[in-house]
Amino acid sequence: MQVKIINKSTNPLPQYQTNGSAGMDLAAHLDQPLTLQPMERKLIPTGLYMELPLGLEAQVRPRSGMAIKKGLTVINSPGTIDSDYRGEIKVALINLSGEVQIIEHGERIAQLVIAKHETISWEPTEVLEESERGAGGFGHTGTK
Repeated sequence: MQVKIINKSTNPLPQYQTNGSAGMDLAAHLDQPLTLQPMERKLIPTGLYMELPLGLEAQVRPRSGMAIKKGLTVINSPGTIDSDYRGEIKVALINLSGEVQIIEHGERIAQLVIAKHETISWEPTEVLEESERGAGGFGHTGTK
């Protein structure tokens, strides 16, 4: 499937790193290195703009390497980019480490996963069908 994209950065377009990859890495588009203090959060620009077809969304997710090595993660994970959004893709990062972290231009800061989704309409009712789980919430799906 082809998706229209504008790249205003000097970074290459996101791409799948292996045949089995679900996500493509997003790189920071910065004029100068950016500093993130412990527990500080910032929007990091990518210089990318896209036009997703109706029925698709883009999910911005953390990169495991950034999380384990630097303590950086996407604060609204997964961040959703709707098909009608045409602005710049930005990544909301937070520094969960106890140390100052530096982000460089071109550094891979998140991953982008494209996913199908459904649009529903609500059917108001007074009764829901019974299920094996019922109303069991957090921690109610297993016996261990």
